[in-house]
Formats: sequence, structure tokens, C-alpha cells
Amino acid sequence: MVNRTAHKEARLPQAKTLRVLLADDLALFREGMKHILLGLDDSVEVIEAGSYNEARKRISDEAKFGMALVDLAMPGLDEFKGLKALCEEIGDVPVVIVSAIEGGNEIRRAMDCGASGYVPKTLDSNIVLSALNLVISGGVYLPTNLLGGADGGSDRRGGENGKGPLTPRQCDVLDLMAKGYSNRQIARTLDLAEGTVKLHVTAVLKALNVSNRTQAVIKATAIGLTAKSMGT
Repeated sequence: MVNRTAHKEARLPQAKTLRVLLADDLALFREGMKHILLGLDDSVEVIEAGSYNEARKRISDEAKFGMALVDLAMPGLDEFKGLKALCEEIGDVPVVIVSAIEGGNEIRRAMDCGASGYVPKTLDSNIVLSALNLVISGGVYLPTNLLGGADGGSDRRGGENGKGPLTPRQCDVLDLMAKGYSNRQIARTLDLAEGTVKLHVTAVLKALNVSNRTQAVIKATAIGLTAKSMGT
């Protein structure tokens, strides 16, 4: 049981009800996650689904959601093929993967499907709340092991122990930003949805602590994060 008093500082400022789709085949996990979600706001309304087909039905039948939490290993999901379809069906609603799978490759593939965040089930409830608040605010959440270049990710971006602040896919997006590519051109080049590219660009700006693409390219080049600055 989560102590909601301890999470008051993390509550959402908005007064309207936040409707959350919670899709996971384990009823016990859904029950625990509902208690955590109450830390976001007392008026959170959780709509449950125990399978991929049930999740799709909820998306079709229910009023607009504010966020969706989806297990990557849910029955019927067919992993990334189903996830991509679900992200497309739910539209601009942020989808957060909550999974026991923590491999960097799986995380990157989930983000490429259009997910707005990836939350390992091993995380502390306080970190989960912070991650969900970040996503609701328009940001992108990734576990720190991936941000450090886990699972064989590219380490040519420098930083302590050769690890950079960006994921390999964000590095690819940054390189094309440095070449002056638009989001549409980046999406075409990397075979991604344009919405997914926007999420990656937002994450790059946040990681570099800048407010626009020009500042991101200037700062990234100066500190050796772009392919051009590395001479590649």
C-alpha cells in the first residue's frame, strides 16, 4: 500500500479527472498499480484490461484516456507488432510500458513503436510516480540504465566511462537534427512515425537542458555528442 501523503508534492495541478487505461494480465499487479496511481491525483479513474484484445476494446468503447499503462508481455499483444498498433489506435494519448523486461533493445523498440515511457516493474513507487508525472507533462521517461547506454548501446557520445546522456536512437535523431533535417525527414530516414520523432526530439532537448533544436545542435557539437563533432 502506498502512503499517498508522502506523494502530495507529486500531485497533478489539474482539477479534471485523469482517466488511465491499465492493461496487464496480472490482477494482483493491477490492484497494486491502482494504489500507486492514486498518488497522482485523488480523482484518477482507472480502467482495467487483462489482455490486448480487452485493451483495444476499452480504447474503442471508453471516453478519451489521459494515459495508458501497458505490459509488454500481455496476452495477445504479440510484443512490438501489437504495441505499435495499440499506440496508433489510442492516438495522441501517451502510452507507458510497465514491464518486467528490462533489456535495452526491448526498451528502444518499444519507444520506436510510439511509447512515451518505459517503467520497469522493479522501480520504487516514488520513482514510478515521478516517471508518470513526467510523461503526463509531455516528457519522455526512460530508465537510467538505458540512458547510460545499456545493453550494447552506442557509447561514442562521450561522458563518464564512455557513456553519454542519450539513447542510441536519440543519438540518431540528434545527428539528423545537426544536418538540418525536419521531423518528417528524420521519420522517413529512420523509418519511424513522425510522432515518435517528436518524442525523441523532446527527450534530446530535455537531456541537453536546452529549449530549441538550434541550441541542442550547438551544445551537442560543442561537447562532442554529434557524429560531425566526432569526425564520423
